[in-house]
Amino acid sequence: MKKINLGRNFAALVLAWTMLMLPLAAIGQTRISIPKNKYSIQDEIKIGQQVSREVEQQMPILNDSEATRYVQDVGRRLVNAIPSQFQHPGFRYQFKIVNASDINAFALPGGYMYVNRGMIEAARSEGEMAGVMAHELSHVALRHGTAQATEQSKPLNQILGIGAVLGGAILGGQTGAQLGQIFAQGYFTRFSRKYETQADTLGAQIMARAGYDPHDLANMFRTIERQSGGNRAPEFLSSHPNPANRYENINREAQLLRVSPNAIQNTRQFELVQSRLARMPRAQSMAQIEQNAQRNPQGRTNPTTNGRYENRVELPSSQTRSYTGGNFLRVSVPNNWQVFETQDSVTFAPQGAYGNNGITHGALVGVTQTRSRDLGQATQEYVNSLLQNQSNSYLRQQSNFSRTSIDGRNAYATVLSGRSPITGRTEVVNLYTTQLSNGSLLYIAMVAPQDVSSRYNNAFRNLIRSAQINDR
Repeated sequence: MKKINLGRNFAALVLAWTMLMLPLAAIGQTRISIPKNKYSIQDEIKIGQQVSREVEQQMPILNDSEATRYVQDVGRRLVNAIPSQFQHPGFRYQFKIVNASDINAFALPGGYMYVNRGMIEAARSEGEMAGVMAHELSHVALRHGTAQATEQSKPLNQILGIGAVLGGAILGGQTGAQLGQIFAQGYFTRFSRKYETQADTLGAQIMARAGYDPHDLANMFRTIERQSGGNRAPEFLSSHPNPANRYENINREAQLLRVSPNAIQNTRQFELVQSRLARMPRAQSMAQIEQNAQRNPQGRTNPTTNGRYENRVELPSSQTRSYTGGNFLRVSVPNNWQVFETQDSVTFAPQGAYGNNGITHGALVGVTQTRSRDLGQATQEYVNSLLQNQSNSYLRQQSNFSRTSIDGRNAYATVLSGRSPITGRTEVVNLYTTQLSNGSLLYIAMVAPQDVSSRYNNAFRNLIRSAQINDR
């Protein structure tokens, strides 16, 4: 009788049974090969750094620490789930929110990702939002930007100087075209259908590894169609696979993956951030941002550009309304003052008091970063930078800093004045500063011609008294 090695055979039997019972995730998920690329990782990082600076000069980055921190947490979870063969140690993934209403997101070479506020608001769950982010991270991990430039035989200096490659936005068509024109250099480019399909596939795999359900990436396309009333579908066709095909392809890939029965669908944090965004002033569309960029291509958009200066400006109304900005600051302003927002400031001014060169009557409230966390030093640093700015060169500081308070916080006040090149009259600027919990400097500058300044005092005092700061 032949001796049987029962232990070895039993182990082999168990292994065979385990292989049969394993989900296809272990052996059946789609294999992805990173495309051919003639550029180094250092080139990739250099491109991302340069273009990210351009993006943040011309796009309104949402200055809200809570919402940004949440998106960063989701982003880090997804980055940690990128398969090891697509991890690039030199990449430094960063996540920011663009204060734009379009349902979109894009990522740059080297790991810079920008998520539109409109996409977060439109998503029905954290899973759908994470799906879009996973798709865009896949473009970065697969180095699609420089791979596409390799196919087109573009030299590095051309990528950096004329046609820098941004990660393709989740949408194509008209929305992609608007992005493509936002910089005069033509920075944005859309990825090929092949690369979009790769990003959908790897995005689904990343989602499953991160604890999400890849079906939510597919579902996001249906959400986009519903949000647009079914009118958005043609936008995909110009540069993306048919949306129906994407939906089916992603769902097919999901069947090959090991998806947790407790996959993350929605979270309390997602609901809180959606609610937070909904309480903010309405965001501009990408088309509006593009128009502003074309009017002011050298720097940040000037929201008062379309105004017209007039000799007669209506005095502040005694009726006021409450304004909430960034969900951390509330002030009361006269009813007849219009509101103009940028990513880090808000301007209040009546008709006839604003235009290309700023305001002649009204108030400017903003947040700026300074080197010092000491309020006195930070205030002096800000005033110095203000007076050194060529557009404010006519102003001089007329008083020392005096201690005061804003919403119970230590604050400083000073007065600037000078002959306005716009009105030809002496302009008086009452400047107040205080610090936020993160060390940023909050400033409130209130402006009026000297000969009518007494008639603005009540409005200015009410603005300071009504200020409520909630940044903790």
